[in-house]
Amino acid sequence: MKHINTAYQPIEWRGGRVIILDQTRLPHEEVYLELDDYRDVCAAIKELKIRGAPAIGIAGAYAVALGALKIDSKTADDFLKKLQSVIDAVGATRPTARNLFFALERMKKASATKKNISDIKKALVDEALKIHEEEAESTRRISRFGAELIKDGFTILTHCNTGPLATSGSGTALGIIIAAYREGKRIKVLADETRPLLQGARLTTWELQKAGVPVTLITDNMAGSFMRRGKVDCVITGADRITANGDTANKIGTYSVAVLAKAHKIPFYIAAPVSTIDPSLKTGDAIPIEERKAEEVTHIQGVPIAPEGVSAANPAFDVTPHKYITAIITEKGIIRAPYGAGIKGIV
Repeated sequence: MKHINTAYQPIEWRGGRVIILDQTRLPHEEVYLELDDYRDVCAAIKELKIRGAPAIGIAGAYAVALGALKIDSKTADDFLKKLQSVIDAVGATRPTARNLFFALERMKKASATKKNISDIKKALVDEALKIHEEEAESTRRISRFGAELIKDGFTILTHCNTGPLATSGSGTALGIIIAAYREGKRIKVLADETRPLLQGARLTTWELQKAGVPVTLITDNMAGSFMRRGKVDCVITGADRITANGDTANKIGTYSVAVLAKAHKIPFYIAAPVSTIDPSLKTGDAIPIEERKAEEVTHIQGVPIAPEGVSAANPAFDVTPHKYITAIITEKGIIRAPYGAGIKGIV
């Protein structure tokens, strides 16, 4: 079922259903999807109808809860076996974002806290709601910490989309920007288009316009030119996975922006909740990088822009080594080099 609404809530649990704002329809339509089958939530995650690392984690938790509610079993053992297949299906949707697996690990632990099937189902719904609440609160804290780094008069370059749409809270990088603006700081934003699906062009500009923040859309390959001309004071992006040494996976193109920022002596900040940190991986070389379908490069919203049959590469993420990162902003504080010690202390 679909309905168009003017409310601005990317994901919500309502009466045993997951309500998702279809982000592929933005900025022209605000269409909400009402999903009551975990497989439909999985499809929404794969198709980027719901996206952004924290929001993916929330959606994954709700998908497990939906799946659990429909499991028909006589014994707890059989229930847990079927639940594991649901968890596996949700985990297969998108491989890079750590938040998804953080949420799935919590859901699996929650299922082990009760013995009765009905109690397990309730525990899973409660845990999903708790994950949602905690992720939203984390982004509020990130926004407050990060706003301290923004000076009056700054022009900030951002990449991808990291606002409420991506987090179901205040936002990470965009949350910081909006918080600084609401503090009265006279700031401007340069928003990269950002593949896949031009998320910066479609979503970041939409969210900043809603917040009243002055924003100028630029293509990804304009970033270096604006830096050279002194038009960028700092860069803030989000993250999908951060390793134990501070290496960071984020939307494709982030690495290029980080290298350019370093060359021009511009601070480059990462903003992400602790749920994005994966201490089990030593470096960014171990982060799985999602490869998406070629049609997202050869077509824009279904319209072909390249010759028919041409091959196209479409990695959704790249990895920025920690040496290019000025600081990592989390809900527990700001981490600076050496990142290994700082991350270990927070995690």
